[in-house]
Amino acid sequence: MWFRSIQRIANAGGGGGSAGLVFGTFARFFSRKRAENLRKINPKLTPQEASLVAQDLYGVVKQHGPLTVSNAWIKAQESGVSGLNSKTHMKLLLKWMRGRKMLNLFCIQVGSNKKFLLCTPGDPQAEQLKSSSESVVQRKKRAKSPVKRRKASK
Repeated sequence: MWFRSIQRIANAGGGGGSAGLVFGTFARFFSRKRAENLRKINPKLTPQEASLVAQDLYGVVKQHGPLTVSNAWIKAQESGVSGLNSKTHMKLLLKWMRGRKMLNLFCIQVGSNKKFLLCTPGDPQAEQLKSSSESVVQRKKRAKSPVKRRKASK
């Protein structure tokens, strides 16, 4: 990484000192993935109720494989998950679950559109979908045939 080369340059004098400490902190800070801010996600339930509903939603996602949010809402209604007030409330709970590392969200390319899917960590179907979407190579557009124009009539 370029952080390490900067750190080596800072330590070239031999002493290191505060410059080495600053660059070391800088490298550690930017090499980590940003965590979800769980304080701002309010599931609008008590923590006990939220965990019960989250367990039900986790079971739905685990049973039916990678799901879109719309399909998750349909499957949750079919399986009778209680405690959900609306689809928006379910989306809040799903975001809360992602922040607690209960669910993963990944994207696959479908034509010119993106499709976001929810899955459980370590789901083999999700791993297969991710690898297949990465291996698809975009085809080049065919060159259009030249347009024949008519001569202007007098």
